[in-house]
Amino acid sequence: MNMLNKEDYEEPRCLLDMDRSADRPAFSVPLGRVIEKLDEYLGRNDWPGAERHLKYWLAEAKAGRDRRGELAIRNEMMGYYRKSSREEQAREAMSEALRLLDELGMTENIIAGTTYVNAATVCKSFGHADEALPWFEKARALYEKELPESDGRLGGLYNNMALALADLKRYPEAESYYRKALETMKKVPGSELEQAITWLNLADLIYEQDENADVNEMLETAEALLKTESLPRNGYYAFVCKSCAPGFDFYGWFMTAKELREAAEKIYAGT
Repeated sequence: MNMLNKEDYEEPRCLLDMDRSADRPAFSVPLGRVIEKLDEYLGRNDWPGAERHLKYWLAEAKAGRDRRGELAIRNEMMGYYRKSSREEQAREAMSEALRLLDELGMTENIIAGTTYVNAATVCKSFGHADEALPWFEKARALYEKELPESDGRLGGLYNNMALALADLKRYPEAESYYRKALETMKKVPGSELEQAITWLNLADLIYEQDENADVNEMLETAEALLKTESLPRNGYYAFVCKSCAPGFDFYGWFMTAKELREAAEKIYAGT
């Protein structure tokens, strides 16, 4: 396992920090590097390393009074703990991120929208779709106001809203949002993985309402999108392949599921 040295974390800091006001950070965390290193950990499936990395930079942000940096890291933590199935930690990150939005007066911008999406996804992932929907609606109001129709963040929002609506058995609304997600993501270059996920979700929605429904065309579309040659075979690709494989298994597409798992394992092994 490749470990980061202290110098990978440390940013040069001015020793003569003349402005110690409460509103100005003593120093700011290098968010670009933090996210890049986080992606490296997740890309090699090193989840404990990713958690150590996030906790280190959270402590740095708090020590430096960098509340914007702390907000960004809390958002990353929501996703990390959600994917790790650790509700208590995900809820803590969610609560702190929402608190920081209020403190910073940032409740009406795109950063707030993204935070609301992350909060909603935490709620939905742990079985609280009814709690998630108001956060999704807050995010939608901001995203639809501020983002172009071709922005991938809108597609992700619509897909996640549909998942919550499906959990609540609000099937017509769920299908509408899945199709809105697809229409949006078709306009986003390199969004084949996100489109594939949505096609699989839509297949599940149709099957849940009628087990005799033919969803093979949706599965074929998803499979073709996942195998798009131009997609980078990186950690995100591996994560999506691993996540989609059980869906293909469910419908009896065992060879496709096997190929997706093998592709993910190959990437995680670095071969």
